[in-house]
Amino acid sequence: MIFVMHAWLITNGFMQSEKFNELSDLFIKEAKSLNIHLEHKKNSDIPVGAVTENVEKPQFVLFWDKDILLAGFLESLGIRVFNSSTCIEVCDDKRKTYLALKKEDIPTPDTMIVPMTYDTVGFTNYDFIEFAGERFGFPLVIKEAYGSFGEQVYLARNDTECKTIIQECHSFKLLFQQYIKESHGRDIRLQVVGNRVIGAMERYSDNDFRANITAGGNMRAYQPTADESKIAIQAACAVGADFAGVDLLFGKDGPLVCEVNSNAHFKNLMDCTGVNTAREILQYIVADIRGGKR
Repeated sequence: MIFVMHAWLITNGFMQSEKFNELSDLFIKEAKSLNIHLEHKKNSDIPVGAVTENVEKPQFVLFWDKDILLAGFLESLGIRVFNSSTCIEVCDDKRKTYLALKKEDIPTPDTMIVPMTYDTVGFTNYDFIEFAGERFGFPLVIKEAYGSFGEQVYLARNDTECKTIIQECHSFKLLFQQYIKESHGRDIRLQVVGNRVIGAMERYSDNDFRANITAGGNMRAYQPTADESKIAIQAACAVGADFAGVDLLFGKDGPLVCEVNSNAHFKNLMDCTGVNTAREILQYIVADIRGGKR
């Protein structure tokens, strides 16, 4: 086979599981069918500084990790990285995601970023809990800034429970969000590639306020409304994503953006809808490299 492009797929060298490996296999399989030589590399194989100007550079990098410094370093060598290091950084930190969405007036649950403290100091007072309670009421949602698959997300039913959760968190980087009762145990995952929603599924749970499949939720194919698709595309654009998994909540006045995932795990969506996100992403990148975004 004559390959028309040479690219790298970068994943994390320390997080190995069937869940993550299956995505790598899907990308490599689809790349081959598109005549792309997609070379799988782990971030531990090419740490910052190990790749030099003299290395044979790929035509692009599909960066399926959160090693932001490595992504930025590769960009400094003139390599196209999808998604960009800036996008990955914004999506990886829920506080930065919120600020990017707010800047573009994209609807989200009402949010308050917990004041910054130092890891060696911690919180010496909890006055901000009282402020959050007055603003949002209870229950309210507490999120650690970094986390995936619905983990590191908590529901506090009163100020005492709120303080306990914060004290038990493994991070001082937190945010509070309004609890959206209309969306209890329900949300929508929309997969955006370029300026298109290529597929969507509704996630739901009878046992948890979170709807994530990893947290025990279920899924079914979903046909998004024009408004839901528009907001998902706007959210992806706001964080600078070429592709993203956008999670929407069912607000009483319309959809609300809950999260934007720069490297969303899409196997569940594929199983649920038959949509091949790996192929869609690679086709988009090829078109972009050639100057003709789809």
